[in-house]
Amino acid sequence: MKQTTNTILMVRPAAFRLNEETVINNFYQTASEDLINKDSNKLAQEEFDSMVQKLKEAGIQVVIFNDDGSLDTPDSVFPNNWISFHENGDVALYPMFAENRRRERREDVLEQIEKEGFLIKNIVDYTAAEEEDVYLEGTGSLVLDRINRKAYCALSPRADEELFIEFCEDFEYTPVLFTAYQTFDGKRLPIYHTNVMMCIAKDFAVICLDCIDNKTERKNVLQHLKEDKKEIIVISEAQVENFAGNMLEIESKEGKSITVMSKSAYDSLTKLQITTIKKYTSILSSSLSTIETLGGGSARCMMAEVFLPKR
Repeated sequence: MKQTTNTILMVRPAAFRLNEETVINNFYQTASEDLINKDSNKLAQEEFDSMVQKLKEAGIQVVIFNDDGSLDTPDSVFPNNWISFHENGDVALYPMFAENRRRERREDVLEQIEKEGFLIKNIVDYTAAEEEDVYLEGTGSLVLDRINRKAYCALSPRADEELFIEFCEDFEYTPVLFTAYQTFDGKRLPIYHTNVMMCIAKDFAVICLDCIDNKTERKNVLQHLKEDKKEIIVISEAQVENFAGNMLEIESKEGKSITVMSKSAYDSLTKLQITTIKKYTSILSSSLSTIETLGGGSARCMMAEVFLPKR
């Protein structure tokens, strides 16, 4: 089993804007007057293109699917929430909280992956859960330690416990469950996606422990990470707000480890945190301010890792 891949799927947005259907429980989205008055889709496309160029220069294979805007999908730039690709040839499709995000699931994305020479053996489809108002939003809800076969999940309106357990049984992961919170309008509210406050890399883990209010749950998460010999890099809630938890370790075609994050995430890290990460990997950062402000997601959300076997 591998923790990292050198191929990622990215979707170039065509209708990017503040998604009115997700803003109700994604408190990282900001209705910025400054951005709303500008062509937010054009700005998001520029940020997307710049990040893709950096990834390609670093030797990462990027499969780009061009959203055509016909389905009015403001969040299509975040494909990791609706699909995941696995080493055994399985593809999982996930139930999405926002109705307009369900339209992101497209057959032609799978066709493009196959055209790139990857083999899809089986589709595991959880999307019928939407009829019961039950959701599990891909590797936004699931942070996977693929080597140690553990799946970390912060429960929220977008991550259902029973469905999470079902995923773990289907894909043979040990479930590690907890609830993560952030302070919004003076209240402690569940963080919408686990991957905002946590990242698992091959040799290290980045996590905001202050988000896990329950001491027993916090201790359990730490115990799992220590057991698997991860160096733990603890970030603050302020750093989470700058998307410092939303990073992803991938690899170049030469097998070199690269950890991708946004510029705001990088700028929020301390010198010591950067030094610790660089013991294991090089850092690639890219400016994503429009996507982060209006979309409430960052670099990790934009990349769906492709672990499928080649034909």
